[in-house]
Amino acid sequence: MDDACGIDGGLPGLSPQVAPAGILVTASVCATASDAAARLSESLGDGPFSRVVLFVSPEADLAQFCADLGQYFPPDLVIGCTTAGEISRNGYTEGEIVAVGFPAAHFRTDCLLVPDLTRIEAQDLIGQLIRARVGLQQDHPGWDHEFAFMMVDGLSTLEDDLAAAVAPGLGPVPLFGGSAADGVRFGQTHVIWQGQAVSNAAIVMLVRSDCRVKVFNLDHLVPTDRRMVVTQADPARRIVRQINAEPAAQEYARLLGKDPGQLTTFTFAAHPVVVRVGGRHHVRAIQRMDANGDLVFFSAIDEGLVLTLAEPQDMVAHLDRELSRLSDHGPPAAILACDCILRRMEALEKQMSGAISTVLRDHNVVGFSTYGEQWNSMHVNQTMTGVAIYPPDGAMPEPSCQNPHD
Repeated sequence: MDDACGIDGGLPGLSPQVAPAGILVTASVCATASDAAARLSESLGDGPFSRVVLFVSPEADLAQFCADLGQYFPPDLVIGCTTAGEISRNGYTEGEIVAVGFPAAHFRTDCLLVPDLTRIEAQDLIGQLIRARVGLQQDHPGWDHEFAFMMVDGLSTLEDDLAAAVAPGLGPVPLFGGSAADGVRFGQTHVIWQGQAVSNAAIVMLVRSDCRVKVFNLDHLVPTDRRMVVTQADPARRIVRQINAEPAAQEYARLLGKDPGQLTTFTFAAHPVVVRVGGRHHVRAIQRMDANGDLVFFSAIDEGLVLTLAEPQDMVAHLDRELSRLSDHGPPAAILACDCILRRMEALEKQMSGAISTVLRDHNVVGFSTYGEQWNSMHVNQTMTGVAIYPPDGAMPEPSCQNPHD
């Protein structure tokens, strides 16, 4: 059934969802709709757009959808990736394709493809990024605000290497991003580039704007006093075999007061481990337990690493408080966010999905759920990372449905 899932601005005749002050334009359609590309084109309108970013549910027929895109969008206009769930103007959603249009009136963008993550040519990549930054600055010297957005194959296990390689080419430009996903299948993930679905690749989008922007990263986890040491690992595959010289899953379960047989994805989401880097704790999220009792992680892991168990705060209250802080000097017109799949799982397990969706809707958040997030030079997990985009200097935002806050 083409219209089996909720549609936000996706039916012919409906207006696109426009952020206050017309900053971003969004639309979403059911991922299984046979005319999904046509609906998105009609709902977004003519723009003109500097770029259109797509977040595509794994339920879509990706090859057919990409083929259809060429009938409605110029091939260089559209980039995107597959997801572990989408964030539309209605909050958390699944089984949809969410489109975000960057109007040319406020944004200039340049994109580059990293075509083979197993062969990252760091110096060439740095040169491309520097030239793209200079080109955007020369194109619009009066626009002073910039950020970078990255989408990367979430099963490559190479996000850490890529984030580190990209950082020197970006200089002071803040970066955020997300790892493309495949629902909870963990089978194959894709980025979308020039009408093709590509694996083992990444896309970096540089953005320059007359709108003030703020890149942020947040999580709702508090470290405890329970620590452990990785004593045997396979870093290349992100596998931990032993913790405290004991089988990894067995020791992790013992510290939780559980039997290893009780460990599930929801357990890992509710009881993550963190490492301290640069004066701040960062999550090293556990993806799954192998049949032999090894723990497979979402991000870099190595022998000798000290892990600390963390416990979650109330996710709803924390998210509302942190997003509200982005309004300290006036509310953002829109927020583009990458939200870890483990946060969505925790919200589902604790029956908070509806409340989280309300917070996301109230704060004008759109984006997708990821297999990991990029924040400046780091690959992180179990966070929300994104960019708040404010009205242009001197412009006042139009009234929105955003709740008042302290």
